[in-house]
Amino acid sequence: MANIYDLANELSRTLRDLPEYKAVVASKQAIEADPEAKALFDEYLAFQKQLQGLMQSGQVPTEAVQQEMKDYMDKIQSSPLVTEFFTKQQQLSIYLGDLEKIIFEPIDDLFQ
Repeated sequence: MANIYDLANELSRTLRDLPEYKAVVASKQAIEADPEAKALFDEYLAFQKQLQGLMQSGQVPTEAVQQEMKDYMDKIQSSPLVTEFFTKQQQLSIYLGDLEKIIFEPIDDLFQ
């Protein structure tokens, strides 16, 4: 039987070889090379962390926070580089979702 950690490390290396992963990396590099896109991206990530903190503490986002979220969505849609990054990231997440189902299938079976 193979060592489960060896398999996990092999999976990690294989994920990095996927064209979808490489597309996300290239898209992130394009953002890093553009000061305006990078500033928007960094601001959005900071806002997203703040929003997650609110949700984890059980707080409902206020109208002001919801408006800020809408404003960020508008800004992101007006930035081709940032929009492309999130599109590419979403494409990669399809693989990750499929892998999650496969990996957690034995755990799910325990509760059926």
